[in-house]
Amino acid sequence: MNPHGSAADASGPGRALLPGLGLLLAGAMFLSLALGRYPLPPQEVAGFFFAQLGWHDLAPERQALLHNLIVDIRLPRVLAAVLVGAALSISGAAYQAVFRNPLVSPGLLGVLAGAASGAALGLVFSGNWWIMQLAAFLMGGLAVLIGVGIAALFGGSVVMLVLGGIISGALFTAILSLVKYVADPYNQLPAIVYWLMGSLASADLKDIGRLAIPMLCGTLVLASLGRALDALSMGDDEARTLGVPVAFVRYGVIGAATLISALTVSLAGMIGWVGLLVPHVARLLTGPGNARLLPASACLGGIFLLLADGIARNLGTTEIPIGIVTELLGIPAFLLVLHRARRGWVG
Repeated sequence: MNPHGSAADASGPGRALLPGLGLLLAGAMFLSLALGRYPLPPQEVAGFFFAQLGWHDLAPERQALLHNLIVDIRLPRVLAAVLVGAALSISGAAYQAVFRNPLVSPGLLGVLAGAASGAALGLVFSGNWWIMQLAAFLMGGLAVLIGVGIAALFGGSVVMLVLGGIISGALFTAILSLVKYVADPYNQLPAIVYWLMGSLASADLKDIGRLAIPMLCGTLVLASLGRALDALSMGDDEARTLGVPVAFVRYGVIGAATLISALTVSLAGMIGWVGLLVPHVARLLTGPGNARLLPASACLGGIFLLLADGIARNLGTTEIPIGIVTELLGIPAFLLVLHRARRGWVG
């Protein structure tokens, strides 16, 4: 593998792949603003935005209705779906690259369970928004350390890494159950239970504004380290000869991926499988090179979660928690991943 790219990266269909995915993501966001219990024609959504820019006239009553529907209700959950989907997907792809394991994801490493237990602890014992975010990040990072530490203690194989993540996730799931046990059963417990199923219904522009900057910064950091991760895949010594600061890249990737995946829990609860499923789909489109795989995973993650949110909002008479939808979509995909990756389990 050439860490500095190949001809396929610079020419041919690959050159248009990322811009094409970006346009597809923008189109999915636009359609998501039109879909819902009160569907809107796409041209009316476009007309509303043109009216906001002063390029089109709308009756004041209709403009007020569209503003409430598009900006106040749908736009926050669309932005949240893109942020959460992109963060989970690119962090999953980054974990898979840095641990050289196609089965690693924020869910399997215990990050989501750790972040959920931390946020729930912050909610029950403090209620302060900043303390909840800090607790989510710290507990998510601790979950990764425990999972990786268990794997290193028993040889560091693929199987041990997966089992270490399962053990770490079980530990923090138990902590989360304890937090639910001591929570106020009338006010705190119902909110925790519903939030843990994963939902974008409570997303608002204020919370998105708080979380968007660190999530976007973490996503950009991971995307910029794609070629360094390609070099790491050749081995530490080879990477050092290419001038790659191995320890800085490895721990920087783990830190950034843990941060953004933990923050998704604060924004939308526990949404599983995205970080495992989407990077494999992206790899089919881009090949193994992380320079394209990571940004492609982010785009596809946003598209996937917008699709899941559309199903959650429109499939039944009441909204289905989006975490349930991603679980149902992820099960058959995980079986496919197991089929493709089973040969590496002896390592």
